[in-house]
Amino acid sequence: MTEVTEVTTDSLSDTVVLPPVETAGASAPATIEARSVSAWFGGHQVLSQVSLTMPAGRVTALIGPSGCGKSTFLRTLNRMHELIPGAQFGGEVLFEGEDIYDASWRLTDARRRIGMVFQKPNPFPAMSIYDNVVAGLRLTGTRASRREKDELVEESLSRAGLWKEVRDRLRKPGGALSGGQQQRLCIARALAVRPRVLLMDEPCSALDPTSTRRVEETIHELADQVTVVIVTHNMQQAARVSQQCAFFLAEQGTPGGIVEAGPTDDVFGTPKDQRTADYVAGRFG
Repeated sequence: MTEVTEVTTDSLSDTVVLPPVETAGASAPATIEARSVSAWFGGHQVLSQVSLTMPAGRVTALIGPSGCGKSTFLRTLNRMHELIPGAQFGGEVLFEGEDIYDASWRLTDARRRIGMVFQKPNPFPAMSIYDNVVAGLRLTGTRASRREKDELVEESLSRAGLWKEVRDRLRKPGGALSGGQQQRLCIARALAVRPRVLLMDEPCSALDPTSTRRVEETIHELADQVTVVIVTHNMQQAARVSQQCAFFLAEQGTPGGIVEAGPTDDVFGTPKDQRTADYVAGRFG
């Protein structure tokens, strides 16, 4: 068990300058693999020996009842877990075969390559739509010319399915958008640094059905451009958007772990474990 160091906001911006943004297109999706991942909050263990491969260019859904460690596992995949005071981590997270917890990896390298979209839309409310999208460039120390930024904003908003709706009001505050639009703005902001993996923690839980449908359409459109790992409590959503599914469970006070993982059609249609069958059928959770 290795105790991690809490990282402050100041340290996030203390980085080397990366090469200029290339506007020719997004990076290729990457495979991310968790090996024997365990996690603690202080002395409380919440994950134990979780191993899972999330293939490049696929959508992997993490399902399971509340408190089983899904969101904690998601946060270990780009080192968000270590921002929590007292958090501890064990195991490996391999990005294309390289352990992101290795000392050779800067925190900002992990965040740039493995983006995150949170449960509630969190645009910078006083910042314009345009500035929200390019905010990640400053946080990762990435230089870009005005022309490159303009191209990047259009590209990122287009990939997030929002460009046509906001292209005439890019200088308006991001906080003035609807909830669903704000969430797609957050997706665009995450995409602007060209991650190869995108983590999504219940991105539709605070949205209405129409906005949920639009975000799901965006996930489908992104699937061949970036590897997506999504936590969801909505079984229908998991079945709609993912090609692979992992069922997490924590039983009788034990740490969370994976009961079953595999192709989504198999996990939902022909589960191997009765606990999986009971959960996807709605008999508990």
